[in-house]
Amino acid sequence: MVVRFRRKVRKLRGRTRTMGWGRIGQHRKKGSKGGRGAAGMLKHKESWMKKYAPGWIGKHGFTSPYEKKEPQQSINLSQLEEMLIEGKAEFVQTEGNRYVIDLGSMGIRKLLGSGRITVPVKVIVERASEKAVEKIKSSGGEVQVLQENSEQ
Repeated sequence: MVVRFRRKVRKLRGRTRTMGWGRIGQHRKKGSKGGRGAAGMLKHKESWMKKYAPGWIGKHGFTSPYEKKEPQQSINLSQLEEMLIEGKAEFVQTEGNRYVIDLGSMGIRKLLGSGRITVPVKVIVERASEKAVEKIKSSGGEVQVLQENSEQ
C-alpha cells in the first residue's frame, strides 16, 4: 500500500503542540470559522455556497392564498353501509322502516357515490354527488341536501 505523504494526517504524525499550524493559536479558535451560522455566504464563503448549497439564497416556490382550503370530510356509500351494519347507535336513528343518518353531526360534509347501498336510508348531509343521490333513491331511500351543489 502506497503512503501519500502530502496529507494533513501525515502532518499531524509528530503530535507537536501546534500540529503544523504555527504558533499563537492558528486554526484553533472561532476566528478560523469565518463567522457564525450563515455569515459570509455572499462574501468570503460564496464559493463554498455555490458548490455545496446552490439553493441557499433566493425565494423558492409560491403558496397561493386560494389553495389554503381546509380538507373536505367525505364518506362513500360503501362506508355508509358498513356503518349501518356495525350499528353505530349514536349517529343512526330509525324512522319507520328506514334508517336516518345525520352526517353533519359526525363532521362529514359530503356524500360520495363510490360503492353500493342496499338498505333504504335517509341521509341528511351538506353536499352530495349526483351519483350518490341516484343510488340511494334506487335503494328506496332519500337524501336531504342542506346546501346546493356549487360544483355542478
